Amino acid sequence: MRDSRVERLATVLVDYSAALRAGDRLWIEAETAAEPLVRALFERALEAGAHPFLAISFAGQDTYTGFDDSFLRLASEAQLDQAPIFHELAYREFDSRIRIYSSSNTRMLMQADPARLARRARAVQSLTRTQFERGARGEFRWVTTIYPSVGHAHDAEMSVPEFESYVYRACRVEEDDPVEAWRAFGRQQAKWTAALAGRDRVEIRSPDCDLRLSIAGRTFLGSSGTHNMPDGEIFTGPVENSAEGWVRFSFPLIYKGHEVEGVELTFRQGQAATWKAAKNQAYLEQMLLTDRGARYLGEFGIGTNAALQRPTRNILLDEKIGGTIHLALGAGYPDTGSQNKSAIHWDMLCDMRRESEIRVDGEVVYRDGAFVI
Repeated sequence: MRDSRVERLATVLVDYSAALRAGDRLWIEAETAAEPLVRALFERALEAGAHPFLAISFAGQDTYTGFDDSFLRLASEAQLDQAPIFHELAYREFDSRIRIYSSSNTRMLMQADPARLARRARAVQSLTRTQFERGARGEFRWVTTIYPSVGHAHDAEMSVPEFESYVYRACRVEEDDPVEAWRAFGRQQAKWTAALAGRDRVEIRSPDCDLRLSIAGRTFLGSSGTHNMPDGEIFTGPVENSAEGWVRFSFPLIYKGHEVEGVELTFRQGQAATWKAAKNQAYLEQMLLTDRGARYLGEFGIGTNAALQRPTRNILLDEKIGGTIHLALGAGYPDTGSQNKSAIHWDMLCDMRRESEIRVDGEVVYRDGAFVI
């Protein structure tokens, strides 16, 4: 028997997030564990008159880069450097892409060589660049979602049914009209982004952060289900050389299967000048040295989804936690005005729910996890 929540999520993704029209070509990236959602998406896309194409990875294989532990262990340098050509075609030519995370083993890359991980990331960097550039021009609609898996539930320290409820509630699929609920949420976020338009100096202060940056000439965007599902954030790309100060990230950071804890960064003239981690510092350093852009901020975001309140070790969910901010090292989104380019995009979270505030041009706009504008 099919789960009605999965069917409703597929409808939201096809009709609202990807906004498929008759004749559109849709690229679906997923692991085998996500078959129920893939099947629902495939059928809904056909009903919409679109042409769905499937890129299915076997269990434990990354849906985007094509690697797993055996690939990273056995691949030659030439194989590491080979970009996935069918993905390249889809990202250049198709109208929309839906990626589903549903890993049965979220720690498959824990023992992988960080240098080989970084090399593979550089090989697929063109995909990210194409996605962002075509997306900014309105030529490519892309959305990333999650199908609850045993691996994700384990990371979140929840049972599978509990994790499913947590995810689907955050996706609003249990509401009477999920699409209208997301549109209403988008209208609320538009008020916040409008209030931040044309501003310059941002000051972020909390027990874990004393950071200043500029958003002059940059655009704050509201994310309400068109790129991520679940969603809930407003974000921009800071001026590349503007970040000054320090930040200590509140939650464990997961990137490419590696968990890093107790991360503290100091910024000077926009660049991460010093860094330390209580756990996995060598991996943190390897990622920061991936390329020149890896040590600059590509994104400053504020989480706004009130249904998400606890860390799950899944960044798709955690960066949306209401009352948090996130700073992403590496590639920025061109439609925000960001000019930072990198093979990485690593979101790092800071809790703002107590003794915290954000000032913009001297005005308090956010205090203790909530907007005051």
